[in-house]
Amino acid sequence: MPEEVRYQMLRPAQIVARRKACPVVYIPLGTLEWHGVHNPLGADTLQAEGLAILCAQQGGGLAFPPLYYGESRVESLMEANAADRDKIAAQMKLPAANFTPARQPFSAAEQALNYHKLLLHILAEAQSLGFEIGVLVAGHYPLVDHARAAVVEFNRTELSKKGGLLAWTFVDYHLVRDRYKHAGDHAAGWETSHLMALHPQAVDLSRLPRKGKKLIGVGGAMAPQDATAAFGRETLAAAATVAIREVQHRLAHRGIYRGCGDSLREGLWKE
Repeated sequence: MPEEVRYQMLRPAQIVARRKACPVVYIPLGTLEWHGVHNPLGADTLQAEGLAILCAQQGGGLAFPPLYYGESRVESLMEANAADRDKIAAQMKLPAANFTPARQPFSAAEQALNYHKLLLHILAEAQSLGFEIGVLVAGHYPLVDHARAAVVEFNRTELSKKGGLLAWTFVDYHLVRDRYKHAGDHAAGWETSHLMALHPQAVDLSRLPRKGKKLIGVGGAMAPQDATAAFGRETLAAAATVAIREVQHRLAHRGIYRGCGDSLREGLWKE
């Protein structure tokens, strides 16, 4: 049975032991969003959580509870911005107007700023709990831009620069797109394979129409009908391997990531 690495599931002594052995925490970021008729609505967060747990199990450290909430509900969201958003709303038996800015208490800019502050707050919490490296794992692809902004700002704080937590962020397909030609998609073969590997009971390919027929709210080079758990396990493992190397290099060489803009540098472990 895989070792438990979820922070919320461990007792104090267990956390201390893992943190002393490897002072790294992975923080999964996601959302609640349409991912086709065949996938669960928590798809992005479930993938980020699965990858965070895999990294902690294989490379050391711990995984924080996943974050499902707080991101913009009017930008970079299928229900709000997809060309076929009306069809998505119809499938959900909801009025399309539910996903318009008029139904939100904050503007798009305010939502982005609120999320930015939330990420800084989470990184500060990780720092207060004794971690030296904090990794924001973006499951919902647009969140990596918010995470990068938070990482850069957090790493410029005086406490971080004086030996505190060093933050980094990644999204799975960025780490392996040199290996997989069509890495990354929305609810197509890439993401569906991940979900089949992590939560097979939550995926139902029989809900899909015959291959080649237009799908609602799905996009990618690999058809979801071709998704397999084996491919999901392979690509998750490949992404975890690169992420762990990035983290280990940061642990061993934190100084070279402290300069202005340097905290986002990647691939230095290859040199």
